Amino acid sequence: MPKTVQIRDLDDEVYANLARRAAEAGVSVPELLRSEATRLAARPSVGEWLERTRRRSSAVDRAEVLTALEETRGPWPDARR
Repeated sequence: MPKTVQIRDLDDEVYANLARRAAEAGVSVPELLRSEATRLAARPSVGEWLERTRRRSSAVDRAEVLTALEETRGPWPDARR
């Protein structure tokens, strides 16, 4: 059975931004929030995502990642300067 959620004390600016986004999407604010809540509930929490990520094996080791980052961004600044 569907549940009702009420959000109190939203800042005027927050509500105005939600109303703008809803209008851009051609939906009402409640429809926008329902869609966003559904999307949020379908995603894993940060903790769940990290746990899944830790379990994955990789053919690339940490040194290779750091080397690739350094090649892309340049060397890490020397903190002693």
